Amino acid sequence: MTLTPATIRDYDARAADREATDTATFGLGCFWGPDAQFGTMDGVVRTRVGYAGGSKSNPSYHSLGDHTEVVQVDFDPAVVTYRDLVEVAFEEHNPQAQPPKTQYENVVFAETAAQRDAIGAVLAAAGRTADDVETRIERLSRFYPAEDYHQKYRLRSASFFMSAFEEASYSDEDLRESPFAATLNGYVDEFAELAVPRARVDSASEPTLDGRKAGLGHPALAV
Repeated sequence: MTLTPATIRDYDARAADREATDTATFGLGCFWGPDAQFGTMDGVVRTRVGYAGGSKSNPSYHSLGDHTEVVQVDFDPAVVTYRDLVEVAFEEHNPQAQPPKTQYENVVFAETAAQRDAIGAVLAAAGRTADDVETRIERLSRFYPAEDYHQKYRLRSASFFMSAFEEASYSDEDLRESPFAATLNGYVDEFAELAVPRARVDSASEPTLDGRKAGLGHPALAV
């Protein structure tokens, strides 16, 4: 089906609500890439980027203090587990590829004792420690959403997709919290090839949607 404002609103309305999801927060360097990648995973419902781990109140991108850039993921535990997400975080992070500064440190934030146990289980299964993978493990005290222009950063460069959200009267906050936007953001950043086929271009030169990912039922771009 062709992407329309109605498509976006309908998909977002059918996504799991917040009461049915859990939350995971990771610092994996610059937050644009992880935001896109996690958005394509089955079971991930929403994503947002922001700042955490520091003591400064109300940090901003240009006044970050001692905070780290993070991606926060709302996920359906009936489809994907917290441990699954942690495994992806450890597999994908590369501390050597990031500047050696607090802003881009690798951090896995545990919000509950169960999450901390899951982190320990992932490390134990790999025979590693947090020091081995150069990752801090901390309790999440507070998450500060980043500025609007950082949210769904890759998607914002895709005028066709963005025009559909604008026609749907989505505000910046709506876009940030949109399950549909989370998936499309990954497609634009080419992480979606892991789970979403490439787009077909129809006679009107517009990408179309046809089919769904497994699990949560994310939209799949047709080939």
